[in-house]
Amino acid sequence: MECEWKPDEQGLQQILQLLKESQSPDTSTQRSVQQRLEQLNQYPDFNNYLIFVLTKFKSEDEPTRSLSGLILKNNVKAHYQNFPNGVSDFIKSECLQNIGDSSPLIRATVGILITTIASKGELQNWPGLLPKLCLLLDSEDYNTCEGAFGALQKICEDSAEILDSDILDRPLNIMIPKFLQFFKHSSPKIRSHAIACVNQFIISRTQALMLHIDPFIENLFALATDEEPEVRKNVCRALVMLLEVRLDRLLPHMHNIVEYMLLRTQDQDENVALEACEFWLTLAEQPVCKEVLCGHLSQLIPVLVNGMKYSEIDIILLKGDTEEDEAIPDNEQDIRPRFHRSRTVAQQHEGDGIEDDEDEDDELDDDDDTISDWNLRKCSAAALDVLANVFRDDLLLHILPLLKELLFHPEWVVKESGILVLGAIAEGCMQGMIPYLPELIPHLVVCLADQKALVRSITCWTLSRYAHWVVSQPPDTYLKPLMTELLKRILDSNKRVQEAACSAFATLEEEACTELVPYLAFILDTLVFAFSKYQHKNLLILYDAIGTLADSVGHHLNKPEYIQMLMPPLIQKWNQLKDEDKDLFPLLECLSSVATALQSGFLPYCEPVYQRCVNLVQKTLAQAMLYQSQPDQYEAPDKDFMIVALDLLSGLAEGLGGTIEELVARSNILTLMYQCMQDKMPEVRQSSFALLGDLTKACFQHVKPCIADFMPILGTNLNPELISVCNNATWAIGEIAIQMGSEMQPSIAVVLHQLVEIINRPNTPKTLLENTAITIGRLGYVCPQEVAPMLQQFIRPWCTSLRNIRDNEEKDSAFRGICTMISVNPGGVVQDFIFFCDAVASWVNPKDDLRDMFYKVKAEHAQCSDTFKSQVELLIEWSDISAQSKMNSVPLPAPQWPHVGDYSVYS
Repeated sequence: MECEWKPDEQGLQQILQLLKESQSPDTSTQRSVQQRLEQLNQYPDFNNYLIFVLTKFKSEDEPTRSLSGLILKNNVKAHYQNFPNGVSDFIKSECLQNIGDSSPLIRATVGILITTIASKGELQNWPGLLPKLCLLLDSEDYNTCEGAFGALQKICEDSAEILDSDILDRPLNIMIPKFLQFFKHSSPKIRSHAIACVNQFIISRTQALMLHIDPFIENLFALATDEEPEVRKNVCRALVMLLEVRLDRLLPHMHNIVEYMLLRTQDQDENVALEACEFWLTLAEQPVCKEVLCGHLSQLIPVLVNGMKYSEIDIILLKGDTEEDEAIPDNEQDIRPRFHRSRTVAQQHEGDGIEDDEDEDDELDDDDDTISDWNLRKCSAAALDVLANVFRDDLLLHILPLLKELLFHPEWVVKESGILVLGAIAEGCMQGMIPYLPELIPHLVVCLADQKALVRSITCWTLSRYAHWVVSQPPDTYLKPLMTELLKRILDSNKRVQEAACSAFATLEEEACTELVPYLAFILDTLVFAFSKYQHKNLLILYDAIGTLADSVGHHLNKPEYIQMLMPPLIQKWNQLKDEDKDLFPLLECLSSVATALQSGFLPYCEPVYQRCVNLVQKTLAQAMLYQSQPDQYEAPDKDFMIVALDLLSGLAEGLGGTIEELVARSNILTLMYQCMQDKMPEVRQSSFALLGDLTKACFQHVKPCIADFMPILGTNLNPELISVCNNATWAIGEIAIQMGSEMQPSIAVVLHQLVEIINRPNTPKTLLENTAITIGRLGYVCPQEVAPMLQQFIRPWCTSLRNIRDNEEKDSAFRGICTMISVNPGGVVQDFIFFCDAVASWVNPKDDLRDMFYKVKAEHAQCSDTFKSQVELLIEWSDISAQSKMNSVPLPAPQWPHVGDYSVYS
């Protein structure tokens, strides 16, 4: 019988020796242990030895026994399907017999082993497991009950989905009522396990729990003031999740819950306080937030503000007393991996720079990313930020009295938290803060020179949150003093301050754009000096600040003296870095912005940069092919290298225009691009379509021979599920159409139907809609006979998509296309003519011949009904006044429409 298995004494000693050696700190010893373990995996009963040491070898010390179990767990993860039946049965029976071991460490290890076996699809093949564990919960022996509960908690965490499926005959119908009975158990550890088990099923609204939702909530309330922190933490976690999924059940008790969470947010145990603080973040997302919290703000705001102070342990972890550390090299483990954001082509809008559909990342974690990522300080600040967005200026009534005291407090920790508060409310309370900013901004600029590094760094962040207002004032009043002081902080002797200042400066650059041009020499001087000063981590942020500067001031950077300052250090870094070095990502991104800004000024540096990018693409593709053919021999390549290289090539094509032609002629970039356009990874396709569009504009003679191969690929990528890929493919099609002219005709059928479908799709992001409308217009411009018959299917969304974008070449060609199509198919626009007129009214300064086209369309539709006629007159007239007014910058009232049909589109 399998259970009679006995170890061989010599084998057992060998394995014990190995377990002892594996606890050695020496890396070469660990490496040899690893190799021997892999060799031992060849023996079928090696795993029997491991379970034997864990469960039966009681004379051995606990860490060694536990380690034996953890090695077994890794083997189960990697090779369980190859275990002989006898071995897996022996392991299972040993686990169940020893779940109640007297040592908490051994019980926990057995529990981990059980859940690992269960998650390998074994819950179906181990039908006795759940009933047995549930039975052991009723054991009189504490160790057995706790061990079984520990294992169940891990199974609930790892296998929640399958537990709630028909595959296992829905065991939760029995398990959840069983867990609820233990909420009142005398042992705090067991109460805590019981809540943790049930908590796994809240977010998924598991049926078995929803049936018992009322007793569950009653039991939670009964445990609200439990003396065990772990229990209180699990109660808070449950209430936060219930807020999302069963608000209806909490509403009747909401007043008491808010009072309770106020107390718990101030719990002595920081883990409990953090869990409770999540409640305010979650509540802010619920429509009832305002109504529920308005009576509690006077209590809540001081609690959140108090939570925003650094704790003593935070200051120790942050080395808050180390002021100067710029000469200390970074610990490489502290440098977070950077992810490249592939290039997306977007339209310019009235009164702004590039429009971005993605929400700005919430910046609230900029202040202290080296401590555990999420803590009470960050959670409190994030909660204050979202509540400021809910209550807006009403929040200031409760905040301003506190702020006065905090911002001028003699203790630096308190003052620092006040500056964080000021930054956290910036977005939500901006309007109400404006009267105080003329006094506050100069005060913050003074704080930039505070003697404490942590005060200087948080001040950088808070000032960046008010950058928009600063830039809206006369430059000498706030922008100049702020910039002067911020540039000094970029050269601070403390690394955390350097980092915060660089990030804040990048935000200021985005807001100020060309306002910075007068100070360029001064700015570049500082940024270039930082190159020689910065350690590894901050260098990566410096690249970003330089790239953002280039994006913000554009061609103003193209002056010999600026190029002379900026390019040598960038090229020096470029030459130092190997092709495998991930620091290339931010450097290539930075160079891409610089190349686009410098235009012809980048020519002297162009060839080596171009060549290296082509090589990076080629290398990555070659490695991908090797990996595909022999995955066990080769590693998968990091395709980010290829994506960043494609984006830099786009930047070169955009910046250098036709002068890139020679380089393209001498390289195989089009062949490589053809492969990239078919890559499995969406980001690679996204960047290759952006490059295709840019090369089409820069040197179409080299792209044209490939068009027949490219068009079907572009057609298959018009899938709006992958927004950015679809967006760039759409844009490239429009650029190709302009170059191809009437020769575009064979390709129309490949793409038109998808484009019309996209423009009519609800909830399509704005950038994609605009690019789709422009491309449809361009296709109609070059092949009106093919596109015009579909006019009626897209005219309305086409017009509403383009009414907000700035006058530019793309808009010009698109409107020429729509006018040409209307003359081919006048009937296609009759029902929606008013929308066309509204789109025309968005032009500030159309070229004369385009304006003539508008009047021609108007004349052709003059036989419309009188009401329509008056609307048309009104709109065309409005368009003219609008153009005048925009030149004189007087805001115009919207036109008063005669009421015809539904004009909700104007609201």
